[in-house]
Amino acid sequence: MPREITAFSNPLIKRMRGLRDKRHRREEGLFLAEGLRILTEAREEGHLPRFLFFTGDGAEHPLLGALIEATETAGGEALKTSADILSKLSGKDNPGSVVGVYDELPTRLSLLDRTAAPIWLVAERLRDPGNLGTILRTADAVGAGGLILVGECVDPFSVEAVRASMGAIFTVPLARTEWGDFLSWLRSGPGTLVGLSLDTDHDYRGPDYPAPTFLLTGNEAQGMPDSYADACDLLVKIPMAGKADSLNAAVATAVMAYTVLDKQRRD
Repeated sequence: MPREITAFSNPLIKRMRGLRDKRHRREEGLFLAEGLRILTEAREEGHLPRFLFFTGDGAEHPLLGALIEATETAGGEALKTSADILSKLSGKDNPGSVVGVYDELPTRLSLLDRTAAPIWLVAERLRDPGNLGTILRTADAVGAGGLILVGECVDPFSVEAVRASMGAIFTVPLARTEWGDFLSWLRSGPGTLVGLSLDTDHDYRGPDYPAPTFLLTGNEAQGMPDSYADACDLLVKIPMAGKADSLNAAVATAVMAYTVLDKQRRD
């Protein structure tokens, strides 16, 4: 039977609120996710929360009932609370009816199997959590093997990035690494590294993209360093017909990912 928490001063609420801070997330090894649909998809992927906070308004929903039962069966704790407390946990004025607290997912490069998919996404020094979440959604949509984050990227387990991923944080394998380690891993087996760049004459629609293709997107403001571009097997660009010189990083990644997928399917 779920217990009820109604006080903002409750020690568990204070502790869970701290997960909105990167340092506390790292210390706890936990992160927040919100929304019944997202948490249900996480359950379907085998991920259940340590703590499940929900409001009485949503308690009768069959999906929430299934989530509560699965959480408690797995040893987690379900807690009934108020919308105001959920708002404090999530940082949103109008939170969903449920918030889950999950163990951080493994992010070791060595856990990835490059043969698992014909396309992989790689992001270098990505800074915006919305872009990171959107790229995770793109990875899920195209069936990418995973997303590899290189260098000092924004935390993929931040509330903002998890929210922007719309559940893809639970469905897309994720790795965090440094450039040298990534390049060594990449060159230890099959894989073509394709970089998005403005400094090339290769139109993105022209080349073939042999599997597995690793699609590299650089930092939103600076692009990728010259040494990273030099290490790519191919640099391509998306031509701009208007006054803008480039697309948003997440949009460009999505355009490229579907282009690579389309080319691979035609081969």
